[in-house]
Amino acid sequence: MSKKEVPWREKPAAEDYKAALAYLSLLMSHPEAQKVIRALRSARTQAWIAKDLLRASRLPLSSSDDRHVSSDLKRLNKGKPLSPILLLRGDLTHGDSPLTIADGYHRICAVCHFNEDAPVRCRIAALE
Repeated sequence: MSKKEVPWREKPAAEDYKAALAYLSLLMSHPEAQKVIRALRSARTQAWIAKDLLRASRLPLSSSDDRHVSSDLKRLNKGKPLSPILLLRGDLTHGDSPLTIADGYHRICAVCHFNEDAPVRCRIAALE
């Protein structure tokens, strides 16, 4: 396994927010999803370990031959930066609510295949 550093863009791309809004609108009302997106836009970018993000979200690691994961792995191997991940914080104190990956699941999986201990740049919001 490579222990190379993962290059990251400074900010998420506009299409990342659009994809996150579409996904979150399936899980909550559209106005609530829009509030989360506003919070993500103003959140500071932080770093979390790749394998911990998958554990907290309770999602499986996608195969490295998945079309999207493979594409992101190629970007990483060429040293091209990835867009930061957009997250909605889970809340275990009020039920069994895991971390929601609003956008960037395949990027997290690619980083796990590249170096599971690598920091992943993320923006995270919480429901109020």
